[in-house]
Amino acid sequence: MTGQTTVRHTAPAVVRRDRPTAVPERAEAPVAAGEARLVTGEPGCGRSRFLDRAARAFTAGPVVHVRADPAAATVPYAGLRALLGLFAEPNAHRPAAPPRNGRHALDPLDPLEAPSADAALRSALRTASADGPLLVCVDDAHLWDPASRAALGRLGRDPRAAGAVGLLLTAPGHRPLDPEFAGIPPLRLDPLTAAASAALLDEETGGSLDRGVRDDLVAEAEGNPALLLALLRSLTPAQLRGHAPLPRPLADAELLTALVGGCPSALTAGEEHVLLTAAAAVREAEDGSAAVAPVRRALARLIGGAPAARLDPPPDLLVLGDGRLRFRSALVRRALYARAGERGRRAAHRALAAQETGLPGLLHHAWAEPADAAAATDGAAAALATALAAAAADPAVPASPRLRCAALARAADLTGDGPDQARHRLAAAQQALLAGQPHRALRLLDAVRNGAPDVELRGRAELLRGAALLRDGPVDEARATLLLAKSLLAAHAPAAALAATLGAADAAWAAGDVPGCLEALAEGRGEKEPEAPSGTSAGPGAASADPAASLASGDDVLREHRRGMLALLERRFGAAERSLRRVVDAAAPGDRVETLLRAAAAALLMGDLVGARGAATAALVAARTQGEAAALGPALEYLAYTELRAGRHGLARTHAEEGLRAAHRAGQRNTAAHHHAAQALAASIDGDADAVARHVRHAQDISLRHGLAQAATLAEWALARADLGDGRPAEAADRLGPLVRPGPGRGHFAVWMLAVPCFVEAAARAGRGGSAGPVVEEFAEWARFGADPQAPAQLLRCRALLAPPDRADGLYESALALHDTAGGDFERARTEFLYGQWLRRRRRLREARDRLGAALVGFERCGARAWAEQARAELRANGTSAGGARAGDLSALTPQQLRIVRHVAGGATNREIAQALTVSTRTVDYHLRKVFAALGVRSRVELARLVEQTEKTPAHP
Repeated sequence: MTGQTTVRHTAPAVVRRDRPTAVPERAEAPVAAGEARLVTGEPGCGRSRFLDRAARAFTAGPVVHVRADPAAATVPYAGLRALLGLFAEPNAHRPAAPPRNGRHALDPLDPLEAPSADAALRSALRTASADGPLLVCVDDAHLWDPASRAALGRLGRDPRAAGAVGLLLTAPGHRPLDPEFAGIPPLRLDPLTAAASAALLDEETGGSLDRGVRDDLVAEAEGNPALLLALLRSLTPAQLRGHAPLPRPLADAELLTALVGGCPSALTAGEEHVLLTAAAAVREAEDGSAAVAPVRRALARLIGGAPAARLDPPPDLLVLGDGRLRFRSALVRRALYARAGERGRRAAHRALAAQETGLPGLLHHAWAEPADAAAATDGAAAALATALAAAAADPAVPASPRLRCAALARAADLTGDGPDQARHRLAAAQQALLAGQPHRALRLLDAVRNGAPDVELRGRAELLRGAALLRDGPVDEARATLLLAKSLLAAHAPAAALAATLGAADAAWAAGDVPGCLEALAEGRGEKEPEAPSGTSAGPGAASADPAASLASGDDVLREHRRGMLALLERRFGAAERSLRRVVDAAAPGDRVETLLRAAAAALLMGDLVGARGAATAALVAARTQGEAAALGPALEYLAYTELRAGRHGLARTHAEEGLRAAHRAGQRNTAAHHHAAQALAASIDGDADAVARHVRHAQDISLRHGLAQAATLAEWALARADLGDGRPAEAADRLGPLVRPGPGRGHFAVWMLAVPCFVEAAARAGRGGSAGPVVEEFAEWARFGADPQAPAQLLRCRALLAPPDRADGLYESALALHDTAGGDFERARTEFLYGQWLRRRRRLREARDRLGAALVGFERCGARAWAEQARAELRANGTSAGGARAGDLSALTPQQLRIVRHVAGGATNREIAQALTVSTRTVDYHLRKVFAALGVRSRVELARLVEQTEKTPAHP
């Protein structure tokens, strides 16, 4: 059996050894040798597919893949015998186990009892893994017979007893866990993100699926891959191309029931009522749960009599706790709700409407009414629609944006064609965007557009459409849509037109389109400017004599932000600072989320990191409090970039990780690209080359599709900074040069200045300092603006790197003095490091030791492990011990580096080491470079000789 052989066993016994060997997108196996995981999830979540991908990702050794045979579920030890039979069968790839008592030790005909079963299983696994790690995948382990499940569970709780074996089991996550598997660490498969769902559809169709149809399928599947593919296969070729309308509903009762393996058929009438009423109660619940009390009262009303108030839900389907109930599986809930039929659903909602108050009660009442042409002309339905829309629009009514969206959409269904219906849909679309449901918003906006409303309604619809595209779509399209909205709204709603103008500028900014940004901002020049206080100019960029004066309204905030951005792009830095300062100072906790996000953006433009952190944190708190899921990703994006600018990379990485999850949940791929870029930048100082490459790949993929020049430039900068931290200045200079030098290839105008210090350092260390002079002078202008607190010190550091020896000393000292006021461990440590390196090369060893030691402490404090390794190497070259280790001393290495060194000493190649340690070859290469630098060796032969000498030398007490 080779290192990439995968054996699959299915019933009847068929062994396949033709598994593909390509490594999937997930580069690391989810379990290592000596570990076990129980993979769970709801029906259709892709447990089997996950095992396939895990098997391909496990390159350290062979993989045995077993699928349960339901027909043998009552035969004692049938599952275990099937697994043991795989090891008993000799083949060309794997020798058979040694015989025992004249018979094969793993003969499936041997009688088995619990102790002997455990011993046989562990013996087989130890034998199979004797030459290297082994992965065992058992799909649908819950279908094994109880005796086999028990043996498998005991192994899962103590996998190390079987040797170098990794164990992956799958079992449904929508039913109570089998007690045999208790104690095995779970690994629950979450629903696919919208981006992952779209990628799966593109993979299945070769990218030929109509974009609108794809988005409809993604929204309907709600992240369930089996449902997604079933929906895809249910459509005709014309529907797939978008030439024919899609069926409604897309997922009907028959399809949903088939996916969950048939809804439970042995339910009593009472259980049917319980399940339907519960499914109706949680239909639009934010957390998928509902209070027990109103459901119990609704049941009593629905089937009559006191006994009906008893709530005994089937435990395999519903979970009851803390006064609330929830379904174990969203897919099962949808199937139960769909198969009840319209009459049953309306009856359940009618019963719930009598128990609920406020907006939920009105909404249940509305769902109990038919939504058809006849209902739309009914006076009672119209009155209900009016009451529903009024309650949903009332900010005093406690409700999440998702619930408000459902109420407004239902009000539109109960309203006849006309302006009122369009207004309800427009308001519903706005709430859908706040709730992080962009696809739902776009479908509602399509209905508004198709209804041919008046010009203002069309303009507001385009404004919302542009806002959706700005977070998840080509930004050029977003800009054009927002400019259209501005033109439609200019005469009817000046405040909304101003919002569209600033949104178009945001889109051009994201694309790196300076002329487009100026054009969009100039669109606002024609608006009426507020009167300037006495003694100030009234033109664009003018501000109050008191820059801290509060702005009168949200419109004033947008106007000042537009002025500030325009002045900044026109290099009128004083005017820009005054306007942007007013935006920041006007923000306060409790403001609208959008106002706080504007303040955070303005503060970042000025380099006011304290103001940016405060505004973004307030926006994050407000978004969570108000249930505005769409604002979570952007708020965390501003926090991540703020901490990156402050040099707090660990905190930036934390914000970006959370922000990436929020962006995926809200369907915001553009926001996700920025979070990937932020994580790449944070990882670039951590020395995590694999993480840098992974996040850069994701950021660039989205950026190329949607024209995100800013995110793409940040990602490229992360790659260059990783090169620089890894001691490859020439590669870093080659990568950064086109980004920072004038010309068509220059990076985003708001990013290239931040990357200049890296380029100058890379060019100087690579011996190309002469090419960096012109950009340093441009950087000086940026430093004078004050938008980056680190820039003045960085500027002096850059000048020191390029200066003659008689001037460099003083420049380094001045740079360090400025770092004292600017703060930031990472940037100060970089200056200390470069100064120490410069001193060492001039044989000023004592001074060099002090600077390099300070740099090492600073790098370690902020988690910059790659730079810390360089500082240690410089200290060793200076004749100084870094952390007490001597050059050539293996104790200076990390445990992972020691493992790699011993493999090298044994003659293993990098690829063989990667397979043995379940890491990538790039990771092995990265660690070996660090090892060579730390030990002062130049070849694998020298390294092997050093290891041999170390092992022969006795340790001193």
